[in-house]
Amino acid sequence: MSKTLLLTSEARRPFARSRLLAAHALGAASRQLGRLAAALSASAAPRQTREASQVLEFYAEAGAPEGALYLDGELVGYLPGVTRL
Repeated sequence: MSKTLLLTSEARRPFARSRLLAAHALGAASRQLGRLAAALSASAAPRQTREASQVLEFYAEAGAPEGALYLDGELVGYLPGVTRL
């Protein structure tokens, strides 16, 4: 008869615990870096007020150029054939 060696799961995978600990540590570091990135991007983003917001205007009325598109009072272009948005 031959003897069979039964290995436990720990013996078959000697670094399983180390890999599990490393995975948890990397996950925690990833979450912390995500929070830091969100905080930095929120503080670095310019804050727009109502006065600083852009105004888009469209004119297709008599007396105005047909389909004129303005952004903050400056002509951006024309939308030919468009009578309303």
